[in-house]
Amino acid sequence: RVQASGFPLAALGPPVSLVVNVASECGFTDSHYKALQQLQKDLGPYHFNVLAFPCNQFGQQEPDTNKEIESFARKTYGATFPMFSKIAVSGAGAIPAFKYLIDSTGEEPTWNFWKYLVGPNGKVVKAWDSTVSVEEIRPYVTELVRKIILKKKDEL
Repeated sequence: RVQASGFPLAALGPPVSLVVNVASECGFTDSHYKALQQLQKDLGPYHFNVLAFPCNQFGQQEPDTNKEIESFARKTYGATFPMFSKIAVSGAGAIPAFKYLIDSTGEEPTWNFWKYLVGPNGKVVKAWDSTVSVEEIRPYVTELVRKIILKKKDEL
């Protein structure tokens, strides 16, 4: 588990990341966790990671401790992506990483499972709300990862 309060996003992982505010007791939990893990399995971890940030701001749907949240995600969905400590993702208490995501996109989370695609150098590419499935955004993620792989191949 990683504390994320002051990190620049580019330092959090590979060149492409999908940053998601997760919750264990949301109507979107099952479909999103399954799809996020499939995306992680298909594209990670060298060029891509899902970065999961538990948040209890919306509907009090993430009430457990950090350890319980991580255990739930790992045991129930086989989650292999990084799980961060529970944080605030909107409003005055939002951590700097989410303030940056919000400032970069003009999109502030209003519910669980908002998704921000972050490309090379920490540049935010796009944001999607909870109602947009991971399957719908997979082409954006795949294209970014493909570009990185081709660029690395050209550099060899």
